[in-house]
Amino acid sequence: MIDQLGGPVLAVIAILCLAMLAVAAVLAVKLVRTYRMLRSQDTPVGDKLLFWGAIVYTVFPVDLLPDPVYLDDIGLLLGALHHLGKAAAKRGADPTAPVSRDDDPIPPARPAKRL
Repeated sequence: MIDQLGGPVLAVIAILCLAMLAVAAVLAVKLVRTYRMLRSQDTPVGDKLLFWGAIVYTVFPVDLLPDPVYLDDIGLLLGALHHLGKAAAKRGADPTAPVSRDDDPIPPARPAKRL
């Protein structure tokens, strides 16, 4: 009986893993865009704390749900990103646009010297 179900069960697990990977990739892109937006001087401290709090909760080993279930982590990140996007739109900032290099406190890296 178990041998007969092995193929379909593995296919479902593979599809779920691919879906989880796709969600993780989308979240990674949104996190990078949000981080760039947060580097602006116009961003309130509370929004910056919300972003970093969501990141810390995601990587912190103690969760509301056990670690194999990432629903609480993903839900918290999506909620924080949604709030930050609405806050940026309210301020008139484009949450998808990168911050200009003039606001960047870190100078650009110099090219490496050739030996």
